[in-house]
Amino acid sequence: MAVKKVFKYGEAVLREPAKEVHKVSKKIHELVQDLLDTMYAQNGVGLAAPQIGVSYRVFVIDTSANDEPLHPIVFINPKIIKKSGAMTTQEGCLSFPEAFIDVKRYKNVTVRALDINGRPFVIEAKDGTLQAKAIQHENDHLDGILFIDHCVNRFDADNILEKYNLPPVEVNKLISEPELENELKND
Repeated sequence: MAVKKVFKYGEAVLREPAKEVHKVSKKIHELVQDLLDTMYAQNGVGLAAPQIGVSYRVFVIDTSANDEPLHPIVFINPKIIKKSGAMTTQEGCLSFPEAFIDVKRYKNVTVRALDINGRPFVIEAKDGTLQAKAIQHENDHLDGILFIDHCVNRFDADNILEKYNLPPVEVNKLISEPELENELKND
């Protein structure tokens, strides 16, 4: 297929909730291939359809390490059905070139989705693994949520964004997650 343009922070499509996929058609197969081609070309760990300007609830991840064979996972209409634990971690995003920011995430997530053949599956990602972080990060994109909305410190995030000529954190988009914050305080 093709390597697509990755939309950058500040472009409206990144803030719009994506539409559900009603049929895993040839068009969706082509979208998945474009996502994979683009993700690998950019050395990414994950990529969501809105990041290439397509408003569908589809994302791909591949958390294989350098010496491991590629292991892409396709998520169509994903839904996080369980989450627990809390951690602070540093994240980046292909829509935020070179900017890495400390964010709050769940350590454990369980997600239900359809695969490339339209078959349902469930994945449990535990212990704060890269897979757990990537699933949460990419799933957020489908709801118009960005990783900076989970930032630990808005002012630190703004300084990093400014360094890379990106717009500041949108204060009205910051996500309050009391259960996550309480767990982080108790650690």
